[in-house]
Parts: sequence; C-alpha cells; structure tokens
Amino acid sequence: MAGSGRRPEHRGPPELFYDEAEARKYTQNSRVVEIQSQMSERAVELLGLPEDRACLLLDVGCGSGLSGDYITEEGHYWIGMDISPAMLDVAVEREVEGDLLLADVGHGIPFRPGMFDGCISISAVQWLCNADKKSHSPPKRLYRFFSTLYTALARGSRAVLQLYPENSEQLELITAQAMRAGFTGGMVVDYPNSAKAKKFFLCLFVGTSGTLPKGLGTECAAEELHQAKFTSERTRFRNIKGKSVKKSRDWILEKKERRRRQGKEVRPDTKYTGRKRRPHF
Repeated sequence: MAGSGRRPEHRGPPELFYDEAEARKYTQNSRVVEIQSQMSERAVELLGLPEDRACLLLDVGCGSGLSGDYITEEGHYWIGMDISPAMLDVAVEREVEGDLLLADVGHGIPFRPGMFDGCISISAVQWLCNADKKSHSPPKRLYRFFSTLYTALARGSRAVLQLYPENSEQLELITAQAMRAGFTGGMVVDYPNSAKAKKFFLCLFVGTSGTLPKGLGTECAAEELHQAKFTSERTRFRNIKGKSVKKSRDWILEKKERRRRQGKEVRPDTKYTGRKRRPHF
C-alpha cells in the first residue's frame, strides 16, 4: 500500500488531479501502460467470461481507455465511465472502441437492470473513500455505487475491481458496502508476499455464491501451511535462532522459496543446488 504522501487521491479530487497534462503523461508513460494492461488482463481473467460469445462489459474509471483496449483485443464490447473530462478527451483522441460516459460513479451506475455481462475497474474504487466535498459521505457513496452496479449486472455475472487500499480499515469499508448491496465474493490478492507485485482484486458475484479464485503466487505459501515435511536428517545446520546457516543448502532453498512466493523467476531445484564447487587450480 502506498504511503499517504504520494497517493493521488490525497492531492485533490480526481476530476482536478487528472487534468489535461496529467492525463497525457499518464497515457504516454510506457511503464503505466504496461501495468494497466497486465492488471486489465488479470481482471478480465477473473471475470470468467464464456469463450463462445462476445460480452458487454462496464469499465468503471476507464480513464483514457487503456483497460478498454485489452477488452477490445479479447473480442468483447465495453462502455467506460470516468469523472475526468481530460482523461475521456484523451480516450476520444486515441479512438478507443468503447462508448464513453462522463459521470461520478459515487452518484450511481445509470444503466438499465441486467445490461452488463461483467464489470472491471482498475485503480479507481479507492477514490470513493475520500470526501472531496462537504456533502460527500464515503460509506453512502460506496453503497450507492455498489447497489446500482449490482442492478446493472446480469445475474450470474461478476465484477472485478482492482484497487489500492490505503489501509485495512479502508479495505473493510469497501468490502462491507459491497456485501451490503447484495454481492457475494471477497478479496483476491496476487503475490501477497511481495511488496511491489502485490495486487488487490475485489471479486464480486451477482445472484450466486461462486468459488473465489486463488491469487497468483499463493501456491507455495499454501503448500508450506498444509503440508508437513518429514526427514531423517538431523537439524545440525540450524543456528541458535532457528535460521539456517548462511550459504548452506537449507539457507539457499529457503531463499529460493521466498523469492517464488514473491512472484520472481527462480531456477528449479536440482541435486546440485547448494553443493560446493571444487576449487579451481
């Protein structure tokens, strides 16, 4: 979670923060484009859409249409909502395929019931936790958003909302309002052991209680929790604090396992892992 001093939502309301200069800088930053594309791909994957037909999706906080580009590439149709006129202007200039709507999602989703086959949102929902005006109540705005989103989605569909929560209280507030609106589901966390790669996806189900997908990079952690390892080897390579002696085979294996949990590429273990090499002449 980002530090409060650097969070965009602490610098002003989104329609002012994302002005013309910021909108263009955001869209032209290759690193931002890459991250947006990756998160959009993951969000669409979590939607679990049928493979035999094109779907109509809602993109909440669509910005300049970066996430919409991926939806189009996958052969689906989309409608995007955003509160920033500058962001939508850039989307129009980019000639994105989706239809665009200038709107504050805190006022609700203004579409007919059951219209969408799914909804994604990338880095937008946490903005609703800020009270940028005296009339703004974050719990009420979140409930208004989730309750009208629930109505606009077809029964059996999903909403996948990627967000950057500031703290656990904010996460609980967002989740509680979603459940109050009728959704089931919960939080999917990718790479929970990595500070940089960690991503939060609120995966919500409409009308049915589906099985929550597993987060990426969690398999190794689950194996450690649920599988007991038995060995005839004595633990003589442990020091007083219970940690493996540095550079020993156990120490190397622990380090590699930790890097796997962080989503990093690690070479597979072999019988040569941790083996000392013969000295060279």
